[in-house]
Amino acid sequence: MRFCLVDRVAGIVAGESIQTLKHVSLAEEYLQDHFPGFAVFPGVMMVECMVQSCAWLSRFTDDFRFSTILLKQARAVKFNNFLKPGETLQVSATLKSNGESEAEFMVSGTVNGQSAVSGRLLLSKQNLCDMNPQLKDNDDRLTAAMRDLWAQLYKGC
Repeated sequence: MRFCLVDRVAGIVAGESIQTLKHVSLAEEYLQDHFPGFAVFPGVMMVECMVQSCAWLSRFTDDFRFSTILLKQARAVKFNNFLKPGETLQVSATLKSNGESEAEFMVSGTVNGQSAVSGRLLLSKQNLCDMNPQLKDNDDRLTAAMRDLWAQLYKGC
């Protein structure tokens, strides 16, 4: 993960659901160009925030067993509202199925109680060493980094 769009995990139930928060600040560089004079959080970033929220639920549920969690498919994604600087995207995701290599989620994001985005996401779960045993150290480093980041995002609410 090159950047973290989840600012805080507000609640989580392993194997069931997660609630996260993303606070949008005018200091975020991409807002200067999206759009000049009418800054709004890009839709693709809303989807990425939902993906990251679902990935955290998957990691927590699977006890950080997989080093790599990637978006495999996004279906029925709907954008309903803008998200402007100073506002907070509240993401709620529910785990629908959790297989050995994939997990499916229903996810939505609201702003000020109004629907902003929703969809169904399918994430793939894997370890790099499954493809190349020499990458075991990379898996260990990635997993340790995710555990460290998790400790900052979730305070056991």
